[in-house]
Amino acid sequence: MAHQTGIHATPELKEFFAKARNGCIRLIKVVIEDEQLVLGAHKELQKSWDQDYDTFILPLLDDSQPCYILYRLDSQNAQGYEWLFLSWSPDHSPVRLKMLYAATRATVKKEFGGGHIKDEVFGTIKEDITLSGYQRHVSSCSAPAPLTAAERELREIKINEVKTEISVESKQQTLQGLSFPLRPEAVEAVQLLKQRKINYIQLKLDQEKETIDLVHMKHTDIQELPSRIPKDMARYHFFLYKHSHEGDYLESVVFIYSMPGYKCSIKERMLYSSCKNRLLESVEQDFQLEIAKKIEIEDGSELTPEFLYDEVHPKQHAFKQAFAKPKGPAGKRGQKRLIKGPGENGEDS
Repeated sequence: MAHQTGIHATPELKEFFAKARNGCIRLIKVVIEDEQLVLGAHKELQKSWDQDYDTFILPLLDDSQPCYILYRLDSQNAQGYEWLFLSWSPDHSPVRLKMLYAATRATVKKEFGGGHIKDEVFGTIKEDITLSGYQRHVSSCSAPAPLTAAERELREIKINEVKTEISVESKQQTLQGLSFPLRPEAVEAVQLLKQRKINYIQLKLDQEKETIDLVHMKHTDIQELPSRIPKDMARYHFFLYKHSHEGDYLESVVFIYSMPGYKCSIKERMLYSSCKNRLLESVEQDFQLEIAKKIEIEDGSELTPEFLYDEVHPKQHAFKQAFAKPKGPAGKRGQKRLIKGPGENGEDS
């Protein structure tokens, strides 16, 4: 979808793009100003592409301001020199700016010419963008199969980060594309829950390391469950709900996503909401752990025994209300009368 945000390059930037593709420009920095793509900075060739790389790129990265960087390699294809497309979206930049730059990324590539771009790199910290970071990216993309489960997951994360566009048409893909891997302690806890050796797990997101960490797996009775829910932080919980239903003893795994409203930052709410589906998919498919019910709450006080029971075993309406025949006009009605024809009952016609 072209121009998802309505933002496009100024005539001056388009002219510079044409000059850069045919000349001796090594680097182009593009930023958004006044709802337009404008030239932020540029560098001319000095040495080989790998020697120029860190000294040219790193000084242009602002810790709080996203940008795009087009970096010319020394290799060529049928259309000319090949370029790297770097998307810089630092963690400390405002969420609104991150979303704006993500939504405009496809437009920048189209304005420059997608056929000239050999590879893309997305970075939130400078280590992602450095020469060594780019070399790691190239190695991970060309790693031979078979990959371990952890490597496959990390590679999928990187692919989704680079390729996901934020637009009206791609909202579902964006939300499903965000995935943080489980730390080893969390993996072990899920396995223990599956074996019924523990009955409660609490997980949290580590936003800096982009992982899902184990908070604790203390034994928890149903009366203690409300007190396990933090009042000012989002969390994921897995609870082994032991109970009886219609004479049968059951042990049902319940997933609880607790989000205490606007006490959490916008970033935290977005991350927890976006990671939830992929976490559940991993637990249900990779660990083969059946989840009987998925619940979202704001406060632990909601988790009463009655509430849990009704959520796991919702009441079924066995009988539908019979169709009610519309009543006749209001008012007193007399006795029904039999209407007879002429000549009946001995009467003359």
